[in-house]
Amino acid sequence: MLAKRIIPCLDVDKGRVVKGKKFKDIQDVDDPVALGKRYNRDGADELVFYDITASNEERKIFLDVVEKVAAENAIPFTVGGGIRTLEDIHSTLHAGADKVSINSAAVNNPELIKEAALKFGTQCIVLSIDAKKTGANKWEVFINGGRTNTVKDVLEWAKQGEMLGAGEIVLNAIETDGEKSGYDMKLMQAVASAVNIPIVASGGAGKPEHFSSVLRKGYADAALAASVFHYNEIPIPELKKFLDKEGIPVRRSM
Repeated sequence: MLAKRIIPCLDVDKGRVVKGKKFKDIQDVDDPVALGKRYNRDGADELVFYDITASNEERKIFLDVVEKVAAENAIPFTVGGGIRTLEDIHSTLHAGADKVSINSAAVNNPELIKEAALKFGTQCIVLSIDAKKTGANKWEVFINGGRTNTVKDVLEWAKQGEMLGAGEIVLNAIETDGEKSGYDMKLMQAVASAVNIPIVASGGAGKPEHFSSVLRKGYADAALAASVFHYNEIPIPELKKFLDKEGIPVRRSM
């Protein structure tokens, strides 16, 4: 089995890292450059940066902040938020991103995934899906920072995204986001069974056992979290030691 990845997420608003619950009750956390440096030092496998209000405010991502974080970061760096065009993708990669995450723009224009994958390579294109449970074993896709229900079925959208050329899916469960009650295991397993590209689980990590559960075979290839890392409730080096003892293959921190 390939090594599983541990990925801190920087949700950025107006140049600051913030965190909420279920996309609400947003609170200030820290400077993104300082946090990025800390995660780089602590042995995170990748870093994700989301400009969380860019799409809803219909503006471009703050590339100056992306550049500052990238300059202090030596691990793979994914950036999303307000990315709508091939030019936006080019600018974001030029600013220092290794991958670009597309959510709302991909729903509004699915061909953007195909065009981006052909131009920049599938390894650069991440499809971000904000999913909310709407029935028994049924989830629908939300966009604009979780504000708008597209009524798209998550499983069908994930399969379409893979077919169009997305190289990876970040799958965020809105209902468990920030709750620290664990990842939505049924959602993760359902999508992992529907596609052949890597799944990054997002939304709900609260203790080390949540990571080991979702990183077992048949679920996610990577686990993303925010507040438990931001507030050092779960230090990444200690998490990786725990996962190693649990038989989950990880790259050990220095």
